[in-house]
Amino acid sequence: MPTLLHIDSSIWPAESSTSRDVAATFRKEWEAQHPGGEVIYRDLSAEPVPHLDAAAYTAGAEHPVRGELVDELERADAVLISAPMYNYTIPSTLKAWLDQVIILGRTAGEHPSAADTPVVVVASRGGGYGPGTPRADFEFVTTYMEKVLSAGLGIKDLSFIVPELTLARVVPAMADLIDLSDASRAGAHEQAGAKAKELAARIAA
Repeated sequence: MPTLLHIDSSIWPAESSTSRDVAATFRKEWEAQHPGGEVIYRDLSAEPVPHLDAAAYTAGAEHPVRGELVDELERADAVLISAPMYNYTIPSTLKAWLDQVIILGRTAGEHPSAADTPVVVVASRGGGYGPGTPRADFEFVTTYMEKVLSAGLGIKDLSFIVPELTLARVVPAMADLIDLSDASRAGAHEQAGAKAKELAARIAA
């Protein structure tokens, strides 16, 4: 049965985290489509992986941590990553995971081992950073993840789900954006469910 690798990186629990919440919708639908499948789950906030050091870099996949993480990536039929925006980019814990799994000659390079694995990234952000907005140039979550996953890991099938304005209910200055925030979150949940169904059907076939 198909295997999903699910990675969360928000510092907040599910009830306070949009990225975790939307990713959970994807996972729930995936599991409904594959009730006998396997989910490999990593919560990088609760159990962060170590930052890459010289010894681990040199050892590559022979390093116990890197080997375990790469094995999980290569076993997966699909990957789900929740990547909230912190200070305009991804959490440091997610960057640490990426550094560990990008290994030249195995997952990176001429024949990257996970290149054909579809990846879905839930990229939540507290404000509005879409094209044409005043802060569009400050968005380094989707821009970075697109580059590192496609160029670093050779991923060919990459999708983003982007709930925006997530701070509208807690930042008084954003009160006028609550309706837009709620609509964005609802749309993200809808996209997550639909994408899970689509991928599950494609992989099962």
